[in-house]
Amino acid sequence: MLALTYARSIPAFAVVKAAGGRADVATSALSMLKLGDVPEPQLPARDWVRVMPSLSGICGSDLAAISGHVSLYLDPLTSYPFIPGHEVVGVLDDGARVVIEPALGCLVRGVDPPCPRCAEGRPGLCYNVTEGPIEVGLQTGYCADTGGGWGETLVAHPSQVHPVPDSLTDEAAVLIEPFACCVHAALRGGATKDDMVVVAGAGTIGLLTVAAVKLFTPPKRLIAIAKHPTQRDLARKLGADQVVAPADVFQRVRFATAARRLEGMNRPLLLGGSDVTFECVGRADSLNDAVRFTREGGTVVVVGMPGEQKVDWAPIWQRELTVTGAYAYGTEPKRKGRKTFELALEAAPEMHLDELTGPLFGLGEYRDAIAYAMSAGRLGAVKVAFDLRRLRA
Repeated sequence: MLALTYARSIPAFAVVKAAGGRADVATSALSMLKLGDVPEPQLPARDWVRVMPSLSGICGSDLAAISGHVSLYLDPLTSYPFIPGHEVVGVLDDGARVVIEPALGCLVRGVDPPCPRCAEGRPGLCYNVTEGPIEVGLQTGYCADTGGGWGETLVAHPSQVHPVPDSLTDEAAVLIEPFACCVHAALRGGATKDDMVVVAGAGTIGLLTVAAVKLFTPPKRLIAIAKHPTQRDLARKLGADQVVAPADVFQRVRFATAARRLEGMNRPLLLGGSDVTFECVGRADSLNDAVRFTREGGTVVVVGMPGEQKVDWAPIWQRELTVTGAYAYGTEPKRKGRKTFELALEAAPEMHLDELTGPLFGLGEYRDAIAYAMSAGRLGAVKVAFDLRRLRA
């Protein structure tokens, strides 16, 4: 089958990283990413199913791996070579349309009794990611045995497969996985009707976090930080009460919360500020701003995947901030134990998610696709994706 494969190579990783992760180098013959014919993944057990991807998104975590910016913390939690792609809508052998819940926890791996985290309904935090009939991997798309969305076929455990309602196009359904991440983040943040919330960043994760917060934990006021015109328009459409540029965030949060602004040698800080901040960029500048404009005793939820970033911990310490990660999905205690994917699929039909998807590229156009995705915000795009439907035509 035709697939894009990511092969672990320390020299190639070093070359790409030294080039600053430029798209032309990250997709060159010197890189870790290769297009070619590979064996179709085998079914690890009789109850597993084959899925033929229709659309598969290019995620920020995929770009981090391809460009050499990924955290090396994730290396021992990954098996190589793997076929990327964990944002997937596809079809089963019988033609049924499905989306994939990528987490490879105890249930997927056939481990019984489950580890404590999987027993809580948090498969993204599974202790047994090295066990069972498949290789190590946190998710489909980072495991050598499952395949991924950037190939013609992947394999999935029945618990990973969710039917797609007829009301959702493929272009909308490919966003269910990142939207589920954001629903989980919103519920972890736990904003109340009296809170002032800031969402920092307006890429896919930032915009979908705006939507998730508005739908599931509507606050008194929701401010989005967006850099580009298309992002600003979409943030308003998805529920932001106010959209501000990164350079204006301290002043705007100050006005919204009656906080006091103090100027520092390197950046300002607020006395007071937002009650809950969702950091959806994962970079040092945004992280350092977030811990300075979130009020004393407030909460910062890290949603965007960070790498090794330099963050000043003094504000976290002095302001007694609660800083929490929000990774993946599972079941949600604040929604009576319902599955995050079910919540996302129910909410999605009214959101017009298909407006966030595009342009679409064939696998053979992967160099253009990766380059476009790396500059998506500037180019007015949100979710760049691979279209594999043409391979089945």
